[in-house]
Amino acid sequence: MLETLQDRLGYRFKEPALLKRALTHRSFGADHNERLEFLGDTVLSLAVSSLLYERFQGSDEGDLTRVRAHLVREDSLHRLALGLGLPQVLKLSEGEARGGGAQRPSILADALEALIGAAFVEGGYEAAQGVVQRLFADVIANTGMDNWAKDPKTELQEWLQARRLPVPDYRIIETRGQAHAQTFAVECVVPALAVTQSGEGRSRRAAEQDAAKRVLDELKSRDRPGSGLRD
Repeated sequence: MLETLQDRLGYRFKEPALLKRALTHRSFGADHNERLEFLGDTVLSLAVSSLLYERFQGSDEGDLTRVRAHLVREDSLHRLALGLGLPQVLKLSEGEARGGGAQRPSILADALEALIGAAFVEGGYEAAQGVVQRLFADVIANTGMDNWAKDPKTELQEWLQARRLPVPDYRIIETRGQAHAQTFAVECVVPALAVTQSGEGRSRRAAEQDAAKRVLDELKSRDRPGSGLRD
């Protein structure tokens, strides 16, 4: 399975111990991947920034920042980790494994960043950049800037700030299901406008986005002459 993983990454580790460390969760032992994940997070951001800079040469900083945030967020890294088969090669404690840790988005996203960090430690930036390019090149090359419209949380925050209103509050109101397949229910509240909506998702972030979209829909429906909410 490690051979297959390296084939999918397009990078072969000369130090097997480094590869194994990148795939070791802290629950398994002291030689875990958190330091590599810290390093990989920074390398990933730089490498993706470089790819976007070349691909979208007419875009400004704000657009590039928004697209990068979409690409390196937990949900995106989780999907890539599943495609690489990371759940089958992660080293977890028995308790973490029984609790579904091998499928948990945060653990898989961290492991992917650790792999990028490990490639950087062993092969330098060029090697790590090659891994990132193989992971992200197709999605960047085959989509346009319009595919990454502002997410609902960002749009809601900007909508409120344009009207000099405080940013919304988000709070978890319910969590259902097993650890590896949880559903989160989140409430989004805009106290200044007495607006509250709830949303659901497989992660807290997804639930917040859903709730923010529902608040936006309500506010936009009220944003008419005479409502007091227009610019």
